[in-house]
Amino acid sequence: MLKILTVDYQNAQQMADLLMLLDLYAQDPMGGGEPLTAECRTRLPQTLQQCASAVSLIAYWNEQPAGLLNAFQTVSTFAARPLINIHDLAVASAFRGQGIATALLQQIEQIARERDCCKLTLEVLSGNHTAQQTYHRCGFSGYELDPTQGHALFWQKKLV
Repeated sequence: MLKILTVDYQNAQQMADLLMLLDLYAQDPMGGGEPLTAECRTRLPQTLQQCASAVSLIAYWNEQPAGLLNAFQTVSTFAARPLINIHDLAVASAFRGQGIATALLQQIEQIARERDCCKLTLEVLSGNHTAQQTYHRCGFSGYELDPTQGHALFWQKKLV
């Protein structure tokens, strides 16, 4: 049986489940292939507690932590309304194929609608075809303002 909870960042068990699922994702090739650092594991609970825009969901399958979605609310300046960016979406390998990612996406969409958000955003690796299929089924698509200018690219600059 599937149950999805909004994480209470003050709840030690939920934070332990979040860190476990996030670490599994980080170790997956689609998450970079490296475990979370000890510093990250130590800092993340407090960082999330202090971030008013953060929302995390954990999917439990028969009471076992099975999937995770971390998202952050921000603002669409062109729409002058809030939006939610999905930062992490992962399902533990033992639980894949059960519709957990879809259920997590449906739950964050419900939250976004309740908050009067204009859209959900996310990024996905070009080689992650399974995730892309799920996102397409859930109504996500590539982003472009003007087709003659091309589609949006997600870039980063690490500050270390």
